[in-house]
Amino acid sequence: MSQSNISLTQSLARFIVEPGFDSLPVEAARIVKTGFIDTVATMIAGRDEPVVRIMREFVAARQSRVREAQVLFSDDMAASADAALINATAAHALDYDDVALGGHPSTVLVPAILATGESLGASGAEALRAYLVGYEVWAELLSREPDAYHVKGWHPTAVLGTVGATAAVAYLHRLSQEKNRNALAVAASMASGLVANFGTMTKPLHAGRAASCAIDAVRLTIGGLTAAPDALEHHAGYLAALSPQGRADRAAATPKLRNELRILDAGLSIKRYPMCYATHRVIDGVLALVANDDVRAGDVTQVHATVGTAQASMLRNHAPRTGLEAKFSLEFAVASALVARKAGLRELTDEFVNRPEVRDVMTRVNTTTTDTQCPVEPIFALTDRVALELSDGRRLDSGEIRFARGNAKWPLSDADLKAKFFDCTAGADDLDAASLYERLIAIEELASVRELGTRHQ
Repeated sequence: MSQSNISLTQSLARFIVEPGFDSLPVEAARIVKTGFIDTVATMIAGRDEPVVRIMREFVAARQSRVREAQVLFSDDMAASADAALINATAAHALDYDDVALGGHPSTVLVPAILATGESLGASGAEALRAYLVGYEVWAELLSREPDAYHVKGWHPTAVLGTVGATAAVAYLHRLSQEKNRNALAVAASMASGLVANFGTMTKPLHAGRAASCAIDAVRLTIGGLTAAPDALEHHAGYLAALSPQGRADRAAATPKLRNELRILDAGLSIKRYPMCYATHRVIDGVLALVANDDVRAGDVTQVHATVGTAQASMLRNHAPRTGLEAKFSLEFAVASALVARKAGLRELTDEFVNRPEVRDVMTRVNTTTTDTQCPVEPIFALTDRVALELSDGRRLDSGEIRFARGNAKWPLSDADLKAKFFDCTAGADDLDAASLYERLIAIEELASVRELGTRHQ
């Protein structure tokens, strides 16, 4: 393969393996040695600075046998930040978690809150309030950006979630106003996550790191770490740096905070399919057409799907080969709905993705984008649409699809939500799912979130 035919990442990987020289040129060697010498010098000079002490104490605590919070509702315990890292990553691993605020708020907020709540002995009611604090801060930050983070390449779950979760964790710690500000500023420098990593194991890591970093940001603040007081709104700060077109509102006024709960309007959308939410309206449309007209995959000659521009940018895998890649493929979503007449966990396997009939249908999917914008979920188009062309000449059209089933504006019933919970916990034989479910639906009555811990059958 010639150099012109490989990607930047591939070319860099190749360079690492085959740099093209056996020894450094003289001038290059001088520069490199200068760098080593200077770095070691400054390292020694700064070793007694307060920030270094804080870092050393922080790492020492993490490396100790601290058992503060439960890991995955098992008997395993870990330091709070580590428990949040694992739990949030697990919650996002299947891409089956709830959706709002341009991302997945609960998959970051809940693990951070539970891990912190366990270490502090916070009550269930306090945990709920902390969630609301985090959600509203996240919503405030999102409201200040008129353009889609996803199109720029930012994953809001990571970049907004880190700061939102920090607000929730800070709330549980009952920090002062000054320390809360500092914790948010620390979190702002920790926030990162790229859409380019969708369809890989790094995407769920985004949620894990966001939850973990939130706890770290607060603990580092408590330990004395300082940060810029204007880190969020500075011209070279968080909002400006993330802004896709530099149009972020960095004004100080926050009229809706405290006066209007955005959670009441935006809510939470519960997924019916373990795939990127950008596919859900199209899946609903295909499944409805399949059910109404008894359509078989072999009957379909062409599929025409219309989705928003930001949605299309997320659905980057047009010919996936793995179940993980398929979660971010509109082509696969359509193929699953046509071939299996569903899109569930059993379809998100490498074996199913590579079935000949599935791969055949994927080649027949054509996608068109629209620049309309949903006022409730701005990263989505106002509506999606899907049409099937059949071998007998018929054209079946879903019409405009406003909301997916399970959306906050078309919510699942309590029974459906319960069914999803028990479907997700069906394989956890060591877990008393029924007892856990009962405690969750009455979480506000718990004296401590520690009571959510595992009860074995």
